[in-house]
Amino acid sequence: QVQLLESGGGLVQAGGSLRLSCAASGRTFSTYAMAWFRQAPGKQRELVAGISRGGTTYYADSAKGRFTISRDNAKNTIDLQMNSLKPEDTANYYCAANRAGYRTNSRDYDYWGQGTQVTVSS
Repeated sequence: QVQLLESGGGLVQAGGSLRLSCAASGRTFSTYAMAWFRQAPGKQRELVAGISRGGTTYYADSAKGRFTISRDNAKNTIDLQMNSLKPEDTANYYCAANRAGYRTNSRDYDYWGQGTQVTVSS
C-alpha cells in the first residue's frame, strides 16, 4: 500500500512558476514508476509527466521544455517544477504510482493522491 500526498499548488500569474511535490509512504517507493496527471473541469485526466523506477523521464508535448519531473528515492518524493505557466495549465494535479512501470494511461496506475489545485491567471 502506498499513500500519496501532493502539495505546492496555488494561484500564479501567466509566465510564473510553481513547484509541486508528492510525498509517498511505504518502504517500496523506489520500485514504483511515478507520474503527474492533471484534470481540468469538464476535461479528461491527462498525463503531464512521468518518471521510471530508474529515473528516465517522460513528458507530454504540452509540458516539454517547461516542466521538469524528478524523484528522490531517499526521501520518497517526486517533484514537478513548472515554469512559464499558461492559463491552460490550470487544473487539479495528481500524483500517481504504478508498480508495473511507466505507463501513459491513467487506468494503469495503482495509487493516487487527492490532488493539488493549480490556477494560472492571464
